[in-house]
Amino acid sequence: MASSNNPPFILHLTCASACPILKYLAAMAKQQLLPAVVLMAYLLLIVSSAATVSAANLTADSIATVYDVLQQNNLPRGLLPLGVQSYALHAGGALQVTLPGECNFGVTIAGKQYKFRYQRSISGVIQPGSISRVSGVSVQVAFAWLGFNKVDLVGDQLKIQLETSTQSFPVKAFSQSPQCN
Repeated sequence: MASSNNPPFILHLTCASACPILKYLAAMAKQQLLPAVVLMAYLLLIVSSAATVSAANLTADSIATVYDVLQQNNLPRGLLPLGVQSYALHAGGALQVTLPGECNFGVTIAGKQYKFRYQRSISGVIQPGSISRVSGVSVQVAFAWLGFNKVDLVGDQLKIQLETSTQSFPVKAFSQSPQCN
C-alpha cells in the first residue's frame, strides 16, 4: 500500500477500440498497481505495433515489385526487362521506372525479330489493361526507331500504339521479362 503522503496516480483515458483493456488499466491504476499498469501498457503497445506493422507489410507485399504492378493491372510482366532498379507508382496510376541503363532486347514473333529499346528512365500511366502516355520506350520498325504512345490489352493481343501506326503482338511473347543486351 502506498502511504497517504503520496499524490494520487491520475490516468486520463479515452475509449477507442481497446476500451475494455483501457478500463482494466484504469482500475489497476486506481489500486496503485503501477508496475502492473506499466506492464499492461507495454503489452498493449506491442500488440498494437505488431498489428500496424502487419497491415503495412500486407500493403507493401501486395504490390512488392513493378512486375506485380503490371500483373495486377492485367498486363504481362514481360513489358519490362529484368533488372528494374526502382519504381514509383503515384495516385492516378502515374508510373515511373528506373533501369540501370539503356536496355535493348529482341522479341521473336512468328519468325520475325522485333528490337525494343528502353531508356534508363521510362514512364507512363497504368490502368487495368493499359499503359498510356508512355515515354522512354521504342521499337524498331524497318529501319526506324518509333516511340510507344500506348499499350492496350485486347483479348490475347497487346496493341502497341506507335508514333505512326499500331502494332499487335501476342501477350504470350511478353510472358517473361527479357534480359537486356
